[in-house]
Amino acid sequence: TVPYNDFLKAFLAKDLDYMNEYMNRVAEATFSTFDTGRNPSDDTNPERFYHGFVLGLIVELAGKYRVTSNRESGFGRYDVMMIPRERSGKHLPAIVMEFKVHNSRKEQTLEETVQAALQQIEDKHYDAELLAQGFKKAQIHHYGFAFQGKKVLIAGESGL
Repeated sequence: TVPYNDFLKAFLAKDLDYMNEYMNRVAEATFSTFDTGRNPSDDTNPERFYHGFVLGLIVELAGKYRVTSNRESGFGRYDVMMIPRERSGKHLPAIVMEFKVHNSRKEQTLEETVQAALQQIEDKHYDAELLAQGFKKAQIHHYGFAFQGKKVLIAGESGL
């Protein structure tokens, strides 16, 4: 078993290798295709399933971050935003996350799906709320999460 607080440590350290390893181990060992769906139009809405799962993983960070979900910023609605509660001290980054389920009609690979998630954050200016609060681009980190059944790929960008 992999302790879930190891995911949080990796998340805060921006250790994408461990985050990917963790998510894929949990998905393979725990999730059902009934949970994750088989395609993006599946009635089970796999994006919501993964969205809820990731929110559950990060809820322990509520003392350090104000976590919001599905709110408007820029020209759209981001999936998850994490705003540091204290702007001094450890200088935690603000975080914007976007979740995408692989759509074989639009992307050939999971890598393309995760890049589409990161591109959506940029294209729709999801950082607008954070920039309005005084955050600099270098203080904002983006995570894209791509899902295909039980396969997960996480990528990140910061200081754009």
